[in-house]
Amino acid sequence: MNQPLEALRALMAERQIDAYLVAACDYHQSEYTCSHFWATRFLSGFTGENCTLVITADDARLWTDGRFFVQAEAQMEESFTLMRMGDKGVPTVTEYLQKTLPAGGCLGFDGRLMSTREKKDIEEKLEAGKIRFAWEEDLVGMVWPDRPDIQPAPVFELELRYAGETAESKLARLREKMAEKKADAHILTTLEDIAWLFNLRGGDIPCTPVFYSYVLLTREKADLFAFPEAFPEEIRKMLAGCGVSLHPYTDVFEAVAGLPEGSRVLLDEGKVSVFMEKCLPANCEVIDSHNPTWAMKAVKNETEQACWISSHIRDGVIMVRFMKWLKEHVGKEDITEMSASDVLDGMRLNAPLSKGLSFGTISAYGPNAAMMHYTSTPETNVPLKPEGFYLVDSGGHYLDGTTDITRTFVLGPITQEMKLHFTAVARGMLNLANAKFLYGCSGQSLDYLARMPMWEMGINYRCGTGHGVGFLLSVHEGPQGFYFMNRFRASTGTALEPGMIITDEPGIYIDYHYGIRTENELMCVKDEENEYGQFLRFRHVTYCPIDLDGIDTQYMSEKEVKWLNEYHAMVYETLAKHLTEEEAAWLKEATRPVTKAG
Repeated sequence: MNQPLEALRALMAERQIDAYLVAACDYHQSEYTCSHFWATRFLSGFTGENCTLVITADDARLWTDGRFFVQAEAQMEESFTLMRMGDKGVPTVTEYLQKTLPAGGCLGFDGRLMSTREKKDIEEKLEAGKIRFAWEEDLVGMVWPDRPDIQPAPVFELELRYAGETAESKLARLREKMAEKKADAHILTTLEDIAWLFNLRGGDIPCTPVFYSYVLLTREKADLFAFPEAFPEEIRKMLAGCGVSLHPYTDVFEAVAGLPEGSRVLLDEGKVSVFMEKCLPANCEVIDSHNPTWAMKAVKNETEQACWISSHIRDGVIMVRFMKWLKEHVGKEDITEMSASDVLDGMRLNAPLSKGLSFGTISAYGPNAAMMHYTSTPETNVPLKPEGFYLVDSGGHYLDGTTDITRTFVLGPITQEMKLHFTAVARGMLNLANAKFLYGCSGQSLDYLARMPMWEMGINYRCGTGHGVGFLLSVHEGPQGFYFMNRFRASTGTALEPGMIITDEPGIYIDYHYGIRTENELMCVKDEENEYGQFLRFRHVTYCPIDLDGIDTQYMSEKEVKWLNEYHAMVYETLAKHLTEEEAAWLKEATRPVTKAG
């Protein structure tokens, strides 16, 4: 028996709640969270970050996307049924609630965890059933006796030589955006935006250097609500110098309730919680819009761009050393998924300017690599053998940038079909990276370039092709993204801008057999401008060989072979000077030119 689940059902029965919804998020709609917010893990056992639970008196269901299907099947409690988002015939959460809730029934959830926009969407779809909502209580918290507290980590300032713009300048630009929308106040709840705005970083969430906080900004005042004990005296002085007042974290609700009557309040209903918006005085006018900082921080300034290159060169040296070590030692000594990732993680953590990993390293051998977001544990850890594929998706935070790279390594003999698939993934990455396009194109416009080699074989991958990357912030950053549908990332229709960073990571995942992914980060830059408009292109900012042991050029066009050789020549030219003579010689061979076969 799942005791927490039964305890939750008892509370639901007492309150006459027919269904209770629990999502994997925090009060700020963050993608990753600290352990205080791991309610879906506590109830279901599933550790994936995209997860929604719906619990009724006699049923419990778990929704997640295609990245996590295999993982969810392996981890979740038997009391839950997996709902494969996007699969034919699988209802969405709201469609399931429409069919499940009785007329006049009650849906419960923690109003601090659900966004206003999500509640409105559910409310609209359930209107015919006259469903009432119970959002004032956190029932999961009531049945979680040893729930971890939020543990605020020390906040530090990102120096101007890395940030490239002062907090005063960013605040002024944000107030200009408020003025354009005729807003009297702006409620900012997204942690990455707050950290970017003040050039501050923290450590409240693993692998995401942010700090739990809210901002209430008016034309005259800026109030930051956080854990004051995490702010050193020099940072308090810096904030005061910018006209920013620091307050305790939960005081934000009283401050919002105290806004002047008739205020026009700018906020993003997709990020602001039901509880927060309910605090607004009744006669306030809400201006529902994406936070202006969302798009502002996505376009890296010249200083950030230069720093980005430096951090990726440093990270490229690490990846080359890891690749060389792996190729030379597999099959000759005991190496497992976990010990291999320990080697790579250690290299990054000890590198100059390191501020930790940008996400938990995905170290996956053989069938485990078919799970896109697999995490090796002592129970699943397997040895690496001198055969097949080993996939490692990893990255680091540095004071001068954030990296995210995936390479699939050939450890020994592979089948011809595996070579076909490996080559198709490399082709997809190169096709997209070498795109030239007019200003106005979005990631949605270009996504097919990466998928084409897979689609030609009747294969697809159940995720986006790429995402934006934050500067010492979240490794997943909007608004830009590559995805041909809007199922996961509604922001993929955003026009690409020079200075945006975006990943390019197609893949092939054969369940229970193997997975292949090749991922580079790209920087959007200007190309020619003529009578047709401004053309844009991408610049590779990831420097690491693609394993030529998996490439069969008979499956490539002459142009694709040329792109591969050009990329490898650039990798060697960029990194060789930072390597020892022995390492440079190894890299020379790993980036050798190839010719079209067949």
